[in-house]
Amino acid sequence: MRRGPLTRVFVAIAVAAGLALSGACGGGGGSGDDSLSVGVLLPGGGASRFGQFDRPLIEKKLEELCPDCPAATVAASPESTVQRQQLEAMITKGVDVLILAAVDPQLLRSSVEAADRAGIPVVAYDRLAQGPISGYVTFDGAEVGRLQAEALLKAMGAKADGGQIVMMNGATIDPNAGWFKRGSLSVLQDKVRIGKSYDTVGWRPENAYVNMTGAIAALGAGNIDGVLAANDSLAGAVVSALNSAEVSPLPPITGQDADLAAVRRIVKGDQYMTVYKPFQPAADAAAAMAVALGRGESVESIAPGTVDNATTKDIPAVLLPSVSVTVDNIKDTLVKDGLYTIDQICTPELRAACAEAGLTP
Repeated sequence: MRRGPLTRVFVAIAVAAGLALSGACGGGGGSGDDSLSVGVLLPGGGASRFGQFDRPLIEKKLEELCPDCPAATVAASPESTVQRQQLEAMITKGVDVLILAAVDPQLLRSSVEAADRAGIPVVAYDRLAQGPISGYVTFDGAEVGRLQAEALLKAMGAKADGGQIVMMNGATIDPNAGWFKRGSLSVLQDKVRIGKSYDTVGWRPENAYVNMTGAIAALGAGNIDGVLAANDSLAGAVVSALNSAEVSPLPPITGQDADLAAVRRIVKGDQYMTVYKPFQPAADAAAAMAVALGRGESVESIAPGTVDNATTKDIPAVLLPSVSVTVDNIKDTLVKDGLYTIDQICTPELRAACAEAGLTP
């Protein structure tokens, strides 16, 4: 059977994770000490994508790779200063390896350097941390931006040629936000007019709401032909601002992360698309890399590529592909992969729209 690009990447990661498992617990390479401790630092918990998906998947894979190791120490905060305190506490605790999804990579650089001095390898997860990191796992941000822009142009139809859009970008302290933006602009340039473009402080929806309200006032409610929102929480704020201004019909709006609320908005017709980033292969790769590094082993079989940050060259890296999701392929992507069930998506008020979209058990 011929495999698509996503399948090939996921199979490669599964094989690499299996290789890490064979040497991680019980007499393979490395120290053979089953007391390996892993610290995991995430930029959000609870209902965030990191709390819902990344954390449990990382914890599960770490347990599979090293069942005799203690449970991972996990800390989550969207505040950069709090995350720095959490990272420094893990260094003091003496974890063997860290998985870090940095809120503010630049602010945390000195803490990453402190981890390196303490002999603690750091795997950057989702965002490229600064300092001497030992591995990096993320999704190709340029591709994410291109998928969003291509979907937006398709949804705009005839207005894609010279129409006016608003860009609701992510936080400037997050290197991924700039990556997404550059990917989007590579498609949008010379195609549409960008009436307003905002960098959303802290990725906070309340800031996006204020910015979108300002865009509506400045450009006129009827003069916005599309909105490129960098993720689903920003997209939700954009929808709220447009509804408050009584804009109807809503222009097409993009998103990212396949949040359940966003998937429901897509079914309802309030949001056009989201970018689905299959979290399991990312979590698997990060866990496999962390276990290998904690054992003093090579990660070449796990990370086929390399990246550079401001301080370190040729960092072993895994860059994963993403999937554009609209109402037409929710069932073949999110439901098929077990991210959500149809019952979770199709609330009573959405049953008619779900039936129209083919979202039936």
